[in-house]
Amino acid sequence: MKKPAMTPRTPTRGRGPTRGQFLAGVGGLLLLGGCGGTGGGDGGEGSGGTIKHKYGGTEVSGYPGRVVTVGFTDQDPVLALGVAPVAVREWFGEKPHATWPWAQDELGDGEPEVLTSTELNFEQIAGLDPDLIVGVSSGMTRQEHDTLSEIAPTLAQSGEFVDYGVPWQEQTRAVGRALGRQDRAGGIVSDVEARFAGVREAHPEFEDATGVVVGLTVEDDSYTPSPYGPQDVRGRFMSSLGFRIPQEIADLTGDSFFADLSRERLELIDTDVLVWVTVLAESFEAVRTDPLYRRLDAAREGRDLFLEEALSAALSFGTVLSLPFLLDDLVPMLAAAVDGNPDTEVAS
Repeated sequence: MKKPAMTPRTPTRGRGPTRGQFLAGVGGLLLLGGCGGTGGGDGGEGSGGTIKHKYGGTEVSGYPGRVVTVGFTDQDPVLALGVAPVAVREWFGEKPHATWPWAQDELGDGEPEVLTSTELNFEQIAGLDPDLIVGVSSGMTRQEHDTLSEIAPTLAQSGEFVDYGVPWQEQTRAVGRALGRQDRAGGIVSDVEARFAGVREAHPEFEDATGVVVGLTVEDDSYTPSPYGPQDVRGRFMSSLGFRIPQEIADLTGDSFFADLSRERLELIDTDVLVWVTVLAESFEAVRTDPLYRRLDAAREGRDLFLEEALSAALSFGTVLSLPFLLDDLVPMLAAAVDGNPDTEVAS
């Protein structure tokens, strides 16, 4: 299954981010080269063991120093845990070193090789001489996992969630175990969860209000809205703040993380707050000028948010580093959208 592009999905095979790529992210030809990693550990950690995942388990021990991330967002937890990857994978945005603003401090002066978002090039990966390959957010197939495992211990996605739908807590803890830094990972997860708890306490109005995040792809003079369901990181973000995803959307997305809607069914996303994400901000104009969309209560009452590039990306990454960045800017916008006053200006 292909992860939607950055209307966030996930990379498809071929040229840069396509519709399958922003609505989530999948594929992967990796352009590989070396860049220094940091080994060494935190006292008392790194005891090793087996990390279970979709394709069995991965034996880990010690403190890997040459880490390649083939997941589309896995560089974030690796960086958060103090390790500089030798290579990271592009998803969308083409930022320097495929690193967005929320991870720049952790990257420091690191210069990881950037791997493309298309098909995995195993020869190039082997040429990096990794001692750990991380692909929790890669959506890798069993064949890809088995091939990568011949190069180095490979951490695949959990089998308990849909591909590309592993929660950020699980992602961070799994990466922490693989790096021998599980205690540090647990502490970071607790800190971010405390941020969410603080937001819920400060904004009881979010509790049980309806909210949905919708990806957007534009083709010619039309567009396709793609709401994210409760198994997606964007849907989980809203739920973590107290918002409720409508049951109709949950049913529509089913075992996937998103579903495409026709414009004739826009009423399904007419929620208390409606959050739009896309790769290119100019794509929003197709929605804003659509007569069918302008009939929605959320549009007429100013309860719709059109997120600029960095916030769209932070919400789509949904990682231990991007979420604090997102909470700082998006929570005030959500509060303004659901305050019950149509005259409140919602910056987006």
